[in-house]
Formats: sequence, structure tokens, C-alpha cells
Amino acid sequence: MRAIQIDRFGTPDVLNLVEAPRPEPGPGEVLIRTIATSINPVDDKTREGAIGEGTPPLPMTLGWDLAGVVVDGGDSALRPGERVIAMSHQLSSGRGTWADLITLPATAVAAAPQAVSLVEAATLPLPGLTAWQTLNWLAVSAGERLLIAGAAGAVGGLALQMARARGVEVDVLVSRDTQVTFARDHGAGVVATDPDAFQDRGYDAAFDTFGAFLTEAVKDGGRYASIATQAGPVPDLSARGVRTTVNQVHEDGAGLSALTKLVDDGSLRLRLHSTYGLQDIRAAHQRFLQGNLSGRIALTF
Repeated sequence: MRAIQIDRFGTPDVLNLVEAPRPEPGPGEVLIRTIATSINPVDDKTREGAIGEGTPPLPMTLGWDLAGVVVDGGDSALRPGERVIAMSHQLSSGRGTWADLITLPATAVAAAPQAVSLVEAATLPLPGLTAWQTLNWLAVSAGERLLIAGAAGAVGGLALQMARARGVEVDVLVSRDTQVTFARDHGAGVVATDPDAFQDRGYDAAFDTFGAFLTEAVKDGGRYASIATQAGPVPDLSARGVRTTVNQVHEDGAGLSALTKLVDDGSLRLRLHSTYGLQDIRAAHQRFLQGNLSGRIALTF
């Protein structure tokens, strides 16, 4: 079985395609043959050694996203041959998805969307669940006003579409003028590159993807969620009755099932920038590091 592993930290040169033992599913687990996966910022940070004490022991197989086909459904309702998607919390479980075969808890797996290829579907799990779970914490509903900081990124772009599907009014901060069209095409109202463009205390909730800390934009009694763990905690806003969190994604098959429905009904459009084979993993990481991506980078098996 092939897997992409690292036995030391460093540049993309530390990524190696190796032969690894075939995994066997345990109770409550599913064995999946990987068709495609993708590169996330956390994979890049793990490869560099930037995670610190939360890093699994070396050598390790990297990867969080998965789109594939069930080989052994175990005692779950999943059957061999079914197209599925999943997210593995690689840092806590040590189960990387950059491998031909992977075992995962059945509760982390969902049927794949029918409207897109498995390669496209592989771009959904981690950023999709991050957006979904954070929006659920924010509890935004139809008619409310949401501000998203970083709405053209992988998570922010999906959060924008999900919020609009819920009937939420969404204004967004983007980093470059070239991202304005994307945000408007996906339903954003006010789109700006200047943080000062947004009305103070005009929003029921804010979703911060990169540490913008636009806390004054939220109404008294509102909600502010950040996913920028590297930026530190959100300032204490309890004096204004504003609830805050730094949200971290968790494995969630039910959430993936909800995202699949959004993809299949056309509410959620996925963005694929480019595709690389496993043998080109180093080149794929080099392209990821260059930035200015119009979508996700997928890896195919």
C-alpha cells in the first residue's frame, strides 16, 4: 500500500511516497480505498514542524480530506463499492488520508455528492466542516446579518455560500480586488478590502477566518467566531454580551451528509484549482506554497 509520509520536518523535499502496511478495520470502523484527497494549510504546517507538541510521532502519514470507495463497511450500513467522503482529524488520531487505504470510524464517513466527481468532492471535507460547524455555533438564521472576514479563502468561500443558503445577509472582507467578483457572484452584499468599510455594531455575528478581529462590527449581544488558532484568542467581549469562540473542526459524518445535500442541490459550488498524482506530491506542495490559488489542490490515487 502506498502512502505519503514524512520522517522529519522541513521543506516539501521531506515528503516521500512509501510502502506502508495495509490497515485492517476494527469495531465500528470502515475500510476505504482513496480515490482523491487534497492539501490543507494544516498539512503544510505539519510538514514544516510548526504544530509543536500536538504533532503525531514520526514517521507519519499526512492528510485530512478523503474521497473514495468503501472496501469493507464492517458493522456499519455502508457497503463495498459505495462512493464516500470523510475527514480524518489527523493530528489527534494519527490517521492520515494520503494513502491508498485508510480505516476510519463509520461516524466520520458520509455518502459522496453525486453532482461532482470524487476528485472535486475531495476538496470539501475539512474546509466544509470547518465552515459548517462554525456557522452552527454562530447560529445565524434567515434575515440576520453576518460578516465574514476572508470570504474568498477555502473556508470563507464555503461559509459564504452556506450562509446564503440559510437566507442570511452576508457582507464580506476579502484581501484582494481580484476576489471581489467571486464574493459578489456567490451572494455577498457589501464586499470590501478595507476593514473600515463595515458598520460598527451592525452585525448579528462575525466569522473570522484569519485573525482580522473585527470585533467592533458585532452588535451588543451578538456572536464572534474565529478559526484562526494561530492568531490567538478573540478579545473578551463579555462586557457587551458578545459570545466568542475559537472554533476547531472535529470529525462529523452527519455534517458531511448535510454538505453533500448542499452540493447536490446546487447551493454549494466547489473550487478545484489543479490536480496532481501522488508521484508529484512535492510539486503539489510547492504550488500550494506559491499561493494565489483559485481553488483547492487535489491529489489523485
